[in-house]
Amino acid sequence: MIRIFLADDHELVRRGIAEILEREPDMTVVGEAGTARAAVARIDALEVDVAVLDYRLPDGTGVGVCREVRSRRPALPCIILTAFDDEAALDAAVLAGASGWLLKDIRGTGLVEAVRDVAAGRRLIGDAVRRRAHERLVQQREDDAADLTLRERQILGLITEGLTNRQIGERLGIAEKTVKNYVTGLLDKLGLERRTQAAVYGMAHRRPGGGTAPGQ
Repeated sequence: MIRIFLADDHELVRRGIAEILEREPDMTVVGEAGTARAAVARIDALEVDVAVLDYRLPDGTGVGVCREVRSRRPALPCIILTAFDDEAALDAAVLAGASGWLLKDIRGTGLVEAVRDVAAGRRLIGDAVRRRAHERLVQQREDDAADLTLRERQILGLITEGLTNRQIGERLGIAEKTVKNYVTGLLDKLGLERRTQAAVYGMAHRRPGGGTAPGQ
């Protein structure tokens, strides 16, 4: 039995999807939510095999829910349902680890097949689409890196070398708190969340002779 969780802020839509899925002898809907916060909490509390998530939720997105729940359950397949064919949103879904991206005009039989596919470990988003999404992300971050100040690029290079904020401050002759503020700013510009990600980014963009491209 495939245990499915549904997230959509429209109750009638959720009920309609649930009825379609529960007609199948191998499927059951074990939980529903109308907000991103409730979806994350309930998925964490339930045994779920597949999460079907609306892209737009009142307090976030299905992509955000996917990213959050998969950070704790990396094997959980998520299907994102959307009314709009948006390339940027698709890129976000790919990077969040979603297994599927479906337009809401899909027929019921198509949704049933999609749920069975992802439950079996297959991905509905092809490798070519995933590759283009990652290429666009790299290009975007390179564009963002071009906006880093000289000091931010210096600090990024030192993070890449493995220095702590205190060590960076001593190397550059500035306060540790000032370094922390610079680190926060460069993470924001690069669309990153943690300094370990910045270190990986710096290594990936390090020029052969040293220094971090672009701008150094």
